[in-house]
Amino acid sequence: MSKSQRTKGAAGEREVCALLRDTLGVDVHRNLSQTRDGGTDIAMGCFRIEVKRRRRIGNLYDWMAQSEASCTEPGQIPVVLSRADGKKQWLATLNFEDFCRLAGNEL
Repeated sequence: MSKSQRTKGAAGEREVCALLRDTLGVDVHRNLSQTRDGGTDIAMGCFRIEVKRRRRIGNLYDWMAQSEASCTEPGQIPVVLSRADGKKQWLATLNFEDFCRLAGNEL
């Protein structure tokens, strides 16, 4: 991975942390040892968040598998937050079962 790709990824992770702080009022931080130790980009409560900034969004299944691998405890929920270049809106991807469980709490 090139330095510019790492820089872009780190900027995306910082952007997501700021959005989560501003929107939810929770203090979240990037996992700075993720490259060395593995794991998730951002851990927030039960959520294990993989952040992807790419030219095109296309590898969702691979990215979800990466997020699922970071869920090491029961009840943790893998999430992929992705944003394509030139787009302002972040998209959240999660497993259907997790979506239904979360949506059921809102109905």
